[in-house]
Amino acid sequence: QVHLVDSGGGLVQAGGSLRLSCAASGLIFDQYTMGWFRQAPGKERAFVSAITTPGQGTFYAESVKGRFAISRDNVKNTAYLQMNNLEPEDTAVYYCAALKSGSITRPQGYDYWGQGTQVTVSS
Repeated sequence: QVHLVDSGGGLVQAGGSLRLSCAASGLIFDQYTMGWFRQAPGKERAFVSAITTPGQGTFYAESVKGRFAISRDNVKNTAYLQMNNLEPEDTAVYYCAALKSGSITRPQGYDYWGQGTQVTVSS
């Protein structure tokens, strides 16, 4: 059984940083692209970032480019999202997800999801 466990969210002031983690089990981790999405109240789930394997290409939504950095550790079966210079607009529940194949920006294509972790950025 596949499990993705998101962690690392919290309350931070604008300009601060957080590092999210996504621990995966029950799947061959290095065969999956790992993505991060976020969902703010009243809004649809939106793509934030993704990292492929092999080659470890990285992709970002325009709104987070230059502030967020995605990475993965294929030994620890964990993906990370380093979030710097956070803004109140980044407030959302953040979800990690695993994708075997298909579009990396569409949530519908992802195979497995974490439970989400709340990120709140105060102004």
